[in-house]
Amino acid sequence: MEIRTYEDITSMELDIIKEIGSIGNGNAATALSAMLNTTIKMTIPKVSVLEFNEAIRHVGEVEEVVAAIMVELHGDIHGVMLFMLKDEFVLEIVSKVLNESEVQLWQLTEMETSLLIEVGNIMISSYINALTSLTNVEVNLSIPQMAIDMLGAILSVPMIQVANNSDRIMMVEGSFTIAGKELESQMLLFPDVESLNILMKKLGVN
Repeated sequence: MEIRTYEDITSMELDIIKEIGSIGNGNAATALSAMLNTTIKMTIPKVSVLEFNEAIRHVGEVEEVVAAIMVELHGDIHGVMLFMLKDEFVLEIVSKVLNESEVQLWQLTEMETSLLIEVGNIMISSYINALTSLTNVEVNLSIPQMAIDMLGAILSVPMIQVANNSDRIMMVEGSFTIAGKELESQMLLFPDVESLNILMKKLGVN
């Protein structure tokens, strides 16, 4: 059956999306592990269909300041992907690569910003490569953009782009553990409804 709104997604389809997310998250964790030369693990992904404000609260505090690397998806799959980083995660990345001990989101240097964009680009690309290999779809990625803002403002961008006429949105999320430490960062995929139908057809579901 064709998915017309996010509310139409069945439990079987949610499980399939979760499995795709799990493979993508695994690829992203492997890429980051190689870059940092340390053990990276990701949680089992969650797939949620939520009203906009509920989705923001689900991820964190609306006014919390975060950094995010955003990439738009084009081709067979349309949507937005975010790699969202909070203070502790940023410090962990910068300290391991640049050997710096003090980092503030609002005062990132050009080198620190370039590093975080590169990390986000590598992880998002690894995730999408896993998705395309599994489903045989073609996906083109925009040039990654980085923003530092309140969580509500950051998440409003993908929500507006993929929401269409629905007041709900679907997101696939996974978080990271670095060298045994749970750190606040998330990989968020926001596909539009048409893309979900393409994915399901490629996998022989509808």
